[in-house]
Amino acid sequence: MVKIALISDTHSSLPENAIKRLEEVDEIWHAGDVGDPAVLDLLPKKPLLRVVYGNIDDANLQREIPEELVFECGGVKVFMIHIGGTPPRYAKGVKAKIKLHKPELFVCGHSHICKVIHDKGLNVLYMNPGAIGNHGFHQIKTMLTFELDNTIKNLKVIELGKRGRI
Repeated sequence: MVKIALISDTHSSLPENAIKRLEEVDEIWHAGDVGDPAVLDLLPKKPLLRVVYGNIDDANLQREIPEELVFECGGVKVFMIHIGGTPPRYAKGVKAKIKLHKPELFVCGHSHICKVIHDKGLNVLYMNPGAIGNHGFHQIKTMLTFELDNTIKNLKVIELGKRGRI
């Protein structure tokens, strides 16, 4: 069993009250829009970190981290990209990539809207953790935690308080 924390859209800001939760997992997945790369240094060092870049991330960060990831974790195949759209209206080219890779779990960010939905047509679980940073229109900072053990278990939405002003 692998414990996962899924975050996105830090936009150069990581709430302090997220750190304890992030220390409790085996892997942290960041679905893009890191902003300042120093945010990645604030993350706990123990968990494995999987990160994709987002549309606000500069060329330096884009050279260091991939635009998309396809991997297996805890017996579950995962496809992660920042701009994914939402079922059934995926971003351009994403539906074709889901069909190509055939993941059981599709992860994205960008919308700042926390949403988990099963896409029956593509037979994939869609996850967007919302936004954990202060920049954007979201009112509440959110992240997801769950466990992988040949299936997705114990999914939780974690609310981290109101978005601050910048």
